[in-house]
Amino acid sequence: MEQFTGKVWVLGDDIDTDIIIPTEYLALKSVQEMAPYAFSPLRPKLAGQIKPGDMIVAGKNFGCGSSREQAPEIIKALGIRCVIAKSFARIFFRNAINNGLLLIENERLKDLVQEGDSITVTVNESISYPGGREKIAPLPDNLVEIIQAGGLVRAMRIRNGLEHPKKNGQK
Repeated sequence: MEQFTGKVWVLGDDIDTDIIIPTEYLALKSVQEMAPYAFSPLRPKLAGQIKPGDMIVAGKNFGCGSSREQAPEIIKALGIRCVIAKSFARIFFRNAINNGLLLIENERLKDLVQEGDSITVTVNESISYPGGREKIAPLPDNLVEIIQAGGLVRAMRIRNGLEHPKKNGQK
């Protein structure tokens, strides 16, 4: 099983897509140009503090609001390895998977960690945090395949023999 460790950024409940990326920045030309403004209505400096491999731990209903696909793309562009929340909005969940962003539902973790903690995720198995370990429900194999490929389009290209799985350093 794939395993990774990273720093935690803790957010609350109902983090909607307008918080993830405010509407006024959607006119910028690329996701990379939008990324510095991620979470700015809530925490203006957060995007600049996030480092590749960090993780977000949040409350319930993460990604609610509009179905803007840029929201998970920007989280991924910031280098966030995965988002762990009590629950996710359904459209955001599928948009994230389709863009290769790992999401993990866990009811308890937000109440067990503090911002800055280091946690280790063993995909489809568990999350280890200072003082404990939480089992997690596994994602179906087809969703894991999409995430590991980096998104739905690349997963289908690999499945159809149009692209090799190890291209661009991917597994």
